[in-house]
Amino acid sequence: MTQQTVPPVSGPLPVILDVDTGVDDACALLLAGLHPGLELRGVTCVGGNASVDEVVWNTLKVLDIAGRADVPVARGAARPLLAPVSHARHVHGDDGMADLGWPPTERQPDPRHAVQLLRDLLGQAAAGGPGDRVTLVTLAPMTNIALLLRTYPECAAGLREIVVMGGAADVGNATASAEFNVWHDPEAAAMVLESAAELEVPVLMYGLDVFYDVLVTREQAAALIAIGGRGPAELAGRLIEFQSGRFGQAAVTIGDAGAVCAVIDRAGLTTNSLPVRVELAGTYTRGRTIVDRRDWSGDIAHDPHGMAPTAVQVALSVDAARYAGLWLRTVTIERR
Repeated sequence: MTQQTVPPVSGPLPVILDVDTGVDDACALLLAGLHPGLELRGVTCVGGNASVDEVVWNTLKVLDIAGRADVPVARGAARPLLAPVSHARHVHGDDGMADLGWPPTERQPDPRHAVQLLRDLLGQAAAGGPGDRVTLVTLAPMTNIALLLRTYPECAAGLREIVVMGGAADVGNATASAEFNVWHDPEAAAMVLESAAELEVPVLMYGLDVFYDVLVTREQAAALIAIGGRGPAELAGRLIEFQSGRFGQAAVTIGDAGAVCAVIDRAGLTTNSLPVRVELAGTYTRGRTIVDRRDWSGDIAHDPHGMAPTAVQVALSVDAARYAGLWLRTVTIERR
């Protein structure tokens, strides 16, 4: 079992987001684009919550609203490696991002495929010093990342860590067993974990065990909307308002944005290093992340599979108020 340590960094932390924007991806993009502790170097898009083309336009729109037209956005895989396409409009709206009806962006995506953009950005990071290494935050099915690490494994030299919003130790949402991002392309998720072990890249899994805990209320959303101007704060409030109305709840999760909070403020998260595999064949469990909590010091010779080769830092609890406060403070920043 491979367990890697994350090298320290001083100054803003270089990050790349891989997204399927998505209401909560939009919440995460606002945080990553606005927080002074992060240097957002690029965003890659994949089909998931919506079609890949809708994801691209949603992503460009969010970054424009955040004042981050400088961040390159690239279109990636339109479908999973093997599984059929299955979007989540019932959660995120017909356009994949809360059906706001705001004017579309006029900006065009980067002409490179997402895998090529990732290769270029990570190659640049690898050529620099340790402080240039990038934290890759995957908030979507991991199709792009699997293609990258299998096609250009040398890119791992530019990675500091992979933070995965996906999986769970105990629960599912797409099915009773599986979380959506992993379930949507389980082969890709398995390939990323295997590649991370082979290439010695540390992995943090921010899964459903903590995903639903970081909440923002309708009242807090209303206060953001009242700032107005169709800026980051109003967008953030309307995303929360949409989710609150759709699910009839007084408070809703910031979802993927919590994984970005974990990059900014790891001390708000409790993790444990555990072996993790992805189930690829189960009738009822396909896409489940098998998080092994057994005591491997005992006699377990009866297990024909042995220990999973990848040790993942699995998030098991979160300081929810701390992360909600971090997100709320950041989305009120007007970047100039």
